[in-house]
Amino acid sequence: MDTRDRITKVLAEALQPARLDVIDESHLHKGHHGARPGGETHYRVRIAAAAFRGKSRIEMHRTINSLLADELAAGVHALAIEAAAAD
Repeated sequence: MDTRDRITKVLAEALQPARLDVIDESHLHKGHHGARPGGETHYRVRIAAAAFRGKSRIEMHRTINSLLADELAAGVHALAIEAAAAD
């Protein structure tokens, strides 16, 4: 299972989102700090989940960062988050 699949699995199981897109943007950062030759370092997460109702943007980001702590410690250098509450 690659990093993108692990991120997707963790977020889907924990938050049961109405919408979830995990995009590997590593190729856009080739040669930049934190990039590795094999990629899997820079991701964008677009997520909408009922679990985020009533939460601030900071609370949503903290939740996602906490859930993905293992991935961040294992080499994900950058995580762009676009989070929203789902109806």
